[in-house]
Amino acid sequence: MANHQKDFLFVLIKSLSKSEKRQFKIFASRLETSSNTKFIELFNILDKSEGYDEKLILKSGIIKKAQLSNLKSYLYKQILVSIRLNIPSQNIRYQLREQIDFATILYNKGLYKQSLKILDKTKILALENDEKLMAYEIVEFEKLIESQYITRSIQGRADELVVQAKELNYRNTISSKLSNLSLQLYGIMLKTGYVKSDEEYTYIDDYFKKHLSKFDDKKFGFREKYWFYNANLWRSFLVQDFLSCYKYALKWVTLFYDNPSMIHLNPVFFLKGNHYLLESLYMLKYKSKFKKYLVLLEDTIQDPRFPVNDNIASLSFLYLYNNKLNYHILEGTFAESEYLIPEILSKLRVHTDHLDEHHEMLFYYKFASIYFGTEKYAECIFYLEKIINNKNLSMREDLMCFARLLSLIAHYELGNDYYLENQLKNTYKFLLKMNDLQEVQKEIIRFMKNLNSIYPGDIKKEFVKMRIRFIELEKNTYEKRAFLYLDIISWLESKIENRKISAIIKEKAKLINR
Repeated sequence: MANHQKDFLFVLIKSLSKSEKRQFKIFASRLETSSNTKFIELFNILDKSEGYDEKLILKSGIIKKAQLSNLKSYLYKQILVSIRLNIPSQNIRYQLREQIDFATILYNKGLYKQSLKILDKTKILALENDEKLMAYEIVEFEKLIESQYITRSIQGRADELVVQAKELNYRNTISSKLSNLSLQLYGIMLKTGYVKSDEEYTYIDDYFKKHLSKFDDKKFGFREKYWFYNANLWRSFLVQDFLSCYKYALKWVTLFYDNPSMIHLNPVFFLKGNHYLLESLYMLKYKSKFKKYLVLLEDTIQDPRFPVNDNIASLSFLYLYNNKLNYHILEGTFAESEYLIPEILSKLRVHTDHLDEHHEMLFYYKFASIYFGTEKYAECIFYLEKIINNKNLSMREDLMCFARLLSLIAHYELGNDYYLENQLKNTYKFLLKMNDLQEVQKEIIRFMKNLNSIYPGDIKKEFVKMRIRFIELEKNTYEKRAFLYLDIISWLESKIENRKISAIIKEKAKLINR
């Protein structure tokens, strides 16, 4: 049996809503002839199947193996055509594309004035919705008609179109350069991770300033501002300047709330901006602002006017529930957050085709953190092992690393001395392979390795000593992010004071009056 995740046709059919399936069958019935029913039969077989099974299709007798590839391609295309014909009319981009297509039809029929009239109205609509790429395409089309045929429409029309083309090209070029810079910074993040030294900081800062120095942000429109904030945000994340992350993420989100029509036109950008805003607030431990923007995001998503499709639904789930867990971890309200775990697991099954494996593992790490906070160490280890045993090489090393370190501490709490020895060896081997091992990670492994050799009466002294060491490391700009993954200081304090870690974190959360 083939992996249905890799069969595009099967995944597409399974993504269809009931209304989309009904619309497709109505659409297909119009195409149906005595010799053209096989693609409908193939649709029905795949629709009823739990997984993609080529043997089952061939066994049905509707098609021979040599013809199956072509039939699947034809069915795939017809499903997309059916969806395209039934796209909601409120989608501005589809409206614009449809009008350009209508103008092209009129142009090909030689009805030039009618074509220009449609293009002019469509251009106004495109500019109103900040669709400058489409507006530029329309102006180029208008130039073609005006230069090729004598329309005598408006005196000075040529000069007007040239000015429009130059202005739109200029703005599109700025957006393109800023989006390129943002993507390049994101690429650096994936390749090398966060900066780990002053030298790396200087390199990123110089690289950023070099690419941004030519722009005057006072002249930016919506899209240019969006990419400007996006690029600044990635630079801030790279250099671990979380206050700057908050500043530009807030500008990003505020830009959308100041232009509400853009929320509905660009919901993915809106959701991502809110996620980065909440992530920066989590890193800064700004509880009150975190809660404020989390509630605002949930209210916006639940607004009936907010766009709905499979991609948006999956991203809304991902960002909303990820940050709900973060809020409880920030507050130390671990027991109060346990109800979210079965809810998230259920939703993960629904959205499995639209979320990558990394995000699923990130949820598991948060589950483990919550169970660790409630001292349910067996449950904590259960979810950590899902991460540790994951052999996917694209998995982020930092997540794998902290999953192993948290697992070590959980096994220590359970008194699993024998298993702890094996875990220490395996974790040490894993850490040696990491290219960007931080001092925090090295200290944790040294500390856990030495615990078994310390006399019981001296353990508390060792905890006190390590707490002082980790407090010093937390002050280091390049080390402090590690403490957001694993609050080793609060755990040490819980051992020193013989109190629950949840009580320690709650107490700290109350003292941080932000």
